Amino acid sequence: MTPFDGHAIAPETQAFLDQPHKLLIDGAWVDGETNETMEARDPATGLVLARFAIGGAGDIDHAVAAARRAFEGPWSRLTVAERTALMMRLARAMNDDAQVLAELDVIDNGMPMFIAGLTVANCVEMVDYYAGGIMRIEGTTTAPPRHVAAEAEALTYTLREPVGVVGQIVPWNVPLSTAILKLAPALAAGCTVVIKPSEETPLSMLRLGQLILNAGFPNGVVNIVNGLGSTVGAALAEHADVDKISFTGSTATGKRIVQAAIGNLKKVSLELGGKSPVVVLADADLALAIPGVAMATFFLQGQNCMAGTRIFVHESIHDQLVEGLVAFAAGMTLGHGLDPSTMLGPMISDAHTAKVMGYIDGAIAEGATLVAGGKRLDRAGNFVQPTIFTDTRPEMAVVREEIFGPVMTVQKFATDDLDAIARLANDTPFGLSGSVWTQSLSSAHRLVSRIRAGQVSINCHGAVGTNIPFGGYGQSGWGREFGREGLDGYLETKAVTARL
Repeated sequence: MTPFDGHAIAPETQAFLDQPHKLLIDGAWVDGETNETMEARDPATGLVLARFAIGGAGDIDHAVAAARRAFEGPWSRLTVAERTALMMRLARAMNDDAQVLAELDVIDNGMPMFIAGLTVANCVEMVDYYAGGIMRIEGTTTAPPRHVAAEAEALTYTLREPVGVVGQIVPWNVPLSTAILKLAPALAAGCTVVIKPSEETPLSMLRLGQLILNAGFPNGVVNIVNGLGSTVGAALAEHADVDKISFTGSTATGKRIVQAAIGNLKKVSLELGGKSPVVVLADADLALAIPGVAMATFFLQGQNCMAGTRIFVHESIHDQLVEGLVAFAAGMTLGHGLDPSTMLGPMISDAHTAKVMGYIDGAIAEGATLVAGGKRLDRAGNFVQPTIFTDTRPEMAVVREEIFGPVMTVQKFATDDLDAIARLANDTPFGLSGSVWTQSLSSAHRLVSRIRAGQVSINCHGAVGTNIPFGGYGQSGWGREFGREGLDGYLETKAVTARL
């Protein structure tokens, strides 16, 4: 019997857990300046997995200095081919280490193995994608300024150059994936990086640090400083020698990042909260929509920014849809992520579980009708049942605020007016994702054009991919990640004019 609800991990994963876990600064694993540590725990069992060092503001100073030396030194002197080869070597190492990386995210975060395996494969693909993009970083030629061209022949062209030293603050919900979607384009652009993983889920990032060193990256190109957001995160965001901050997390924290970045007006990219609308029109294919809408909310226990938690359904199919969603929720297996039958894992922590349960209790008090779930399981770990509310109203907290848990709200509408339906969907300060479910191609595209969100899918939800830009409108953030736009965010454009 293993401590993971009877499920075993690979010997390589256990060997990693048994190692000391320090900070990666300038190519070396070092203790933090305060010599403090924190525990990494399995949220499905409460088991202590490992202890890891945490840093302070002084460690951020050392890491940023190392990143600056690497940026101005060995990293900038590598050829495009050499940088490409290093990234491809890292992708192969991650692929070879896929089981360990996936198991670490399962036991540290709680996600089901089918999600962890998918995200590791996507991470390998992403490193390969951006490695292949290095040789396609290119400028343009254009007409020279009129006053110069009037006097002599001239040449005007643009260069794409790396932003410089980048601070990246990674959340706990998909730890390896959100680290790689920031790290891969930054390295491809020629930047150096200081990463702060979430204190809730540091393990897969620390394993990645080992792979980066083994792949032969120069010292200081990638630095990993664990610690609290209030100390390490704040020090990184406000550091005068950091040229850009990339943050994924809550909208409230994103606003504090912006304030901290004002000192040197560093570039900021933010992927923040969401309260994504899912619109089910009267002609939707319910055999497709029922599981699709359910997983739009419950994928990753609802602990994802794209979660489609506001369901808008035409009154003519409301009862059928709800009946199907309730049946789907009842059939979802909750359990440890290492169990291959698990569809829904635990919440990340006791504190977050209490927050989610507070929203559920509040919705009941406000008069919403609970038709599925609504309870925390009476067992070890932080398990909350997939929960569905009907008879919800736009002003309810459960409808308006991001819960980050497996909680769905359903609202019915009677109109066929797409403008009116879009107003319902857009009644939120967020604008990250959304989906439309219909068999009418015309209605689908017309409604998509009216929904104010950075990513909207038709007859599916959360259709993200390495090559597809992703980001939000409104309070869901600034900038885009993934795709060509993700690389652009780490590049500056320099215009050059030469009088010949």
